[in-house]
Amino acid sequence: MANRIKNPKKLLKKIIMVLIGTFIYSAGVGLFLDPNGLAPGGVVGISVIVSHIFGGATGTWYFLFNIPIVLLGWWQFGGRFIIWSFLSVLFNSLFTNLFSVFPAVTNEHLLAALAGSILTGVGIGIVLRSGATTGGTDIIIKVLRRKYPAIKTSTFFMVVDVCIVAAAGILFRDFNIAMYAFIAVVVAGRVMDYVLYGKDEATLVFIISDKADSVLARILEEISAGATILTGRGAYSQNEKNILMCVVKKRTTPDLEDIVKEEDSHAFMIVTSASEIYGEGYKNILKERL
Repeated sequence: MANRIKNPKKLLKKIIMVLIGTFIYSAGVGLFLDPNGLAPGGVVGISVIVSHIFGGATGTWYFLFNIPIVLLGWWQFGGRFIIWSFLSVLFNSLFTNLFSVFPAVTNEHLLAALAGSILTGVGIGIVLRSGATTGGTDIIIKVLRRKYPAIKTSTFFMVVDVCIVAAAGILFRDFNIAMYAFIAVVVAGRVMDYVLYGKDEATLVFIISDKADSVLARILEEISAGATILTGRGAYSQNEKNILMCVVKKRTTPDLEDIVKEEDSHAFMIVTSASEIYGEGYKNILKERL
């Protein structure tokens, strides 16, 4: 009975996330980018280019271009995944055409590029986090991620989008429009990265101290951070030493440094960035890497 109750809630949550994500994404395209001739990359960027050259609604072109790509996704990921992606494509097409009825919020290209890219980046990030895609290059990139899992989703988007933006600049013969579109691509990539990965970056700290026990006690008590005790030996002195390895949120790093300074001003400390952390308090290692 619990599963019957839980699954509908999970399904409803996913539908709501896809709706919200596609709505925000389409608002960025229909109210800012498309009316200013800014091709944001991806299939929607191609749709903007075709719409401005041949006419027709951008959302309609977007839907038509996605048909073969959705079929590719069906072949690679199966029916369940592609149902969500098709739903996302359908919502994007409808919302984009809906927003195209309204005039552009601004005709200032820089403002349009910034506002549009923030909205599209947030929208794509929300949809991807739901387990669906916004269609188009999202599906192609998801296929590529299987082969190259070490490369972030936003990096793939950046490469594809830059190529489309360059094509738009050549076809429209307007270097300024291409540059504004490029700004939109960069900003959207950064925003999407934030939505997908959040403030996941943390600090990895190694502390080599003769007072490791007192340092560790204060770390556990005052900043509630975990630590691992490693055993090392000084190359010159040959003395055995305890080495504390801690991973803490960046905002907590100054507190950790203060503790070490106060407990042992002669401690040797290495502070470096950790871009991705899996485990308790961070990301679930069992979830698919986006």
